[in-house]
Amino acid sequence: MASEQQQTPLLEFRDVQTFYGRIQILKGVNYQVHPGEIVCLLGGNASGKSTTMKTILGIVKPAKGQVVWEGEVINNLRTAERIKRGVATVPENRRLFPHLTVLENLEMGAYTRSDAAGIAEDLERVYEFFPKLAERRKQRAGTLSGGEQQMVAFGRALMSRPKLICMDEPSMGLSPALVDQNFDLIQQVNEQGVAVFVVEQNATAALSIAHRGYVLQGGRVVIEGTAADLLDNPELKRAYLGG
Repeated sequence: MASEQQQTPLLEFRDVQTFYGRIQILKGVNYQVHPGEIVCLLGGNASGKSTTMKTILGIVKPAKGQVVWEGEVINNLRTAERIKRGVATVPENRRLFPHLTVLENLEMGAYTRSDAAGIAEDLERVYEFFPKLAERRKQRAGTLSGGEQQMVAFGRALMSRPKLICMDEPSMGLSPALVDQNFDLIQQVNEQGVAVFVVEQNATAALSIAHRGYVLQGGRVVIEGTAADLLDNPELKRAYLGG
């Protein structure tokens, strides 16, 4: 990881502050995600995790501070432009289009693109990566199992040719077996060279695959470090790991 740390971060938050009306949510947070990394953001309810995700996507704009993508401040960049530049998302609860087929859901991931040949190549790549989706491509997404729906959500994100995939609570509402499968998929995607930023409450699962992590509490980063350091952190163990 040393060489990656010397690169310009893909994504960086510099002292970001956000508000909903007069209520401050993020209180001067700093994050970095480098190429090829899996970074997790841990925290309980109302800690600011969802606002972080919305700020990355441009749904929420910082009142102060900077969101930086590959060295360029993107505070005022629209969501669609951020996706074109390489940011993709796998939202909480997957949010597929249940009445559309698997193929149609995957094609929605390429809506910012116009290169038909490239889209067709990427579709075949997704099918190679997730062979079950090729078998189910004409099936309505709403009839798939939870694990298969998660594959569609991943595949849809990959169709935009992302450099970074942001995942919002990937373990939420899933059985332990599906949680394990889900985090295996995150590692597989990362092994294809895609950086992953995981926003998660399940600290054990997230840290088991992450390179680094941040702990958010009350809108502030209270702990940060390598995944190994966080797993050994007594404060984190008490708060999140039941130690």
